[in-house]
Amino acid sequence: MENLKLVEILLIEDNPGDARLTQEALKEGKVKNNLHIVYDGVEATDFLFKRNQYQNAPRPDLIILDLNLPKKNGQEVLAEIKTDENLKGIPVIILTISKAEEEIIRSYNLHANCFITKPIDLIKFFEVVKTIEDFWLTLVKLPRL
Repeated sequence: MENLKLVEILLIEDNPGDARLTQEALKEGKVKNNLHIVYDGVEATDFLFKRNQYQNAPRPDLIILDLNLPKKNGQEVLAEIKTDENLKGIPVIILTISKAEEEIIRSYNLHANCFITKPIDLIKFFEVVKTIEDFWLTLVKLPRL
């Protein structure tokens, strides 16, 4: 294996069930990773900017972001990531329940790397996470800083 460093993934997801499913899917995956989960937009920016209890947080190699978050919504978090010099190069995958065209357009205008609508079905949700892993952690070359 050419890259022995674990892939650092930040999951920003307020639904504990979806977070647990994502965790299980990634645990069974081919790529060794450290999954960090935060449950709202304020906690997400604290993690990313190493504030409060996250002063020693690692820089994520990949971010999976829900849009419907408490305290600060996913679009606001995405805007902060993509306007920060140190964070803007991190790929951000939007994984949300929304299918709204305006949210899709706004996410891409804020430089999201892809937009995926969460399936309601548990098996399909699991498959989506496995597909994210197959593409983003196996095929794509991530910037590693």
